[in-house]
Amino acid sequence: MKKATTTIEAKTKEIIKKYSRDKSSVIAVLQDIQEQYNYLPKDALRIVNEEMEIPASRIYEVATFYNSFSLTPRGEHVIKLCQGTACHVRGAAAILDKLERTLGINPGETSSDQKFTLETVNCVGACALGPVMVVDGEYHGQVNMAKVDKIIGPLKKGTQVS
Repeated sequence: MKKATTTIEAKTKEIIKKYSRDKSSVIAVLQDIQEQYNYLPKDALRIVNEEMEIPASRIYEVATFYNSFSLTPRGEHVIKLCQGTACHVRGAAAILDKLERTLGINPGETSSDQKFTLETVNCVGACALGPVMVVDGEYHGQVNMAKVDKIIGPLKKGTQVS
């Protein structure tokens, strides 16, 4: 456990150094940490607090304000399903049910093997393509049951989506 903390500490300090410890870069620093670990580890936030001399309350305020940040570990693959009006009327609820059954998790959860995190979002800004599913930042429009299998199947097997 000590070695993991040391690795987080070293990598976090490297990220902070990239931004010259500039307090106005706290969001960019947190984005880089999030990209590195797929969430914001407590040890990394502590290092940001100490190295950048930013109050912990301010760091947590930023980390909890933006939906792109997560304070809990996320899966290797993050799946976001739009629940906005356009997607909802085109069957997003049925797609969500299919995803829950396929992945064995509910929205806001991560699979026990740390492979998948399922999230619902209010809108992804691609209403004409609804229902829309975003997998690891890649948008998939007009999602139906067969498309869910086509997208998720290869990821479950450890291969890329075609």
